[in-house]
Amino acid sequence: MIKAAIFDLDGTLLNRDESVKQFICNQYDRLIDFLGHIEKATYVNRFIELDMRGYVWKDRVYQQLVEEYSINGITPEQLLEDYKKEFKNYCIPFPHLTEMLVTLKENNLLLGMITNGYGQFQMDNINALAIKEYFNVILISEWEGIKKPDQEIFNRAIQSLGVEPGECVFVGDHPENDIRAAKKVGMIGIWKKNFQWEHVASDYTIEDLAELRVIVKQHKV
Repeated sequence: MIKAAIFDLDGTLLNRDESVKQFICNQYDRLIDFLGHIEKATYVNRFIELDMRGYVWKDRVYQQLVEEYSINGITPEQLLEDYKKEFKNYCIPFPHLTEMLVTLKENNLLLGMITNGYGQFQMDNINALAIKEYFNVILISEWEGIKKPDQEIFNRAIQSLGVEPGECVFVGDHPENDIRAAKKVGMIGIWKKNFQWEHVASDYTIEDLAELRVIVKQHKV
């Protein structure tokens, strides 16, 4: 029987790809006095390329952009501060996010979240999605001093919820950091499908968060 559902954030609950596009387009417009010598599409596309879907932190991204395009009048550090301050204003949820969380809570499931990243930055994004209240536990790698795919961070979430690993589903988009790691500790792995991988060794695959209620219902009986 499933008693708890634990989620990744970026690429699972937060549509990070679309959020980044919205943010970086707006950053270009707001800072056009410093960036206007670069074509907007060039700046946006190069940022997304260097960002590698969030796996490269933005200090390196902005340093590279400043060097490549001879950006003057604003430093990489200032661009990074703008990112940390403004990104939360462009957070886009995946469809049916809130409805899915409400349904799981109505089914008496405990909810958790494990996300890699910087503590306050990730919490700002969670608050921007207006979903913090649904979760019994939220673990962010910077604050925990450990990150996925280390099994310890999964075990901490499970222990905090007071359930057994086999009573938990873990929903994430990354085949190694999320699915394989969760299954190693005995959780049910649910892959939130994306374009990067064609096949992931998960217990279930979903394309829409609304599909979770069917899986949960199967394991509640």
